[in-house]
Amino acid sequence: MSMAVTDRGLAALWWPDTPCPLRLSPTAAEGDDCTVAATVAWLDAYFALRPLPPMPPLDLHGTEFRGRVWQMLLQIDYGRTTTYGDLARQLAHATGRLRMSAQAMGQAVGHNPVTLIVPCHRVVGRAGALTGYAGGLWRKEWLLRHEQAWI
Repeated sequence: MSMAVTDRGLAALWWPDTPCPLRLSPTAAEGDDCTVAATVAWLDAYFALRPLPPMPPLDLHGTEFRGRVWQMLLQIDYGRTTTYGDLARQLAHATGRLRMSAQAMGQAVGHNPVTLIVPCHRVVGRAGALTGYAGGLWRKEWLLRHEQAWI
């Protein structure tokens, strides 16, 4: 996997066969070595099915709406899934709105710059359907099976 870090944390993490999810500034290449080491340790533990160490510090950049959605993604436990509709209902409730579009949630989830660690792969369509994943649906299925969240 490739990553971009800043002096504040991990700004992007992406699969080698996908484009970088954000435009990198020169400072994104001058990141903190501790963040790189923490990210590598987290990824090693994840793929080896070992207990996960603390998450590396994150330096996420996006709109306020996307930031709220990404924070919601961080609350989805390992081995669990949720739906775009459920996320939309939760955010509508939290913001005092009557409803929110599941499609809007999908757009925000799809712009997550830190794949895997911010677990956008744990969001599925209605009735558990695999929909949308920047790394490819085959990879989303593999990750969910790896976590025993979807068999």
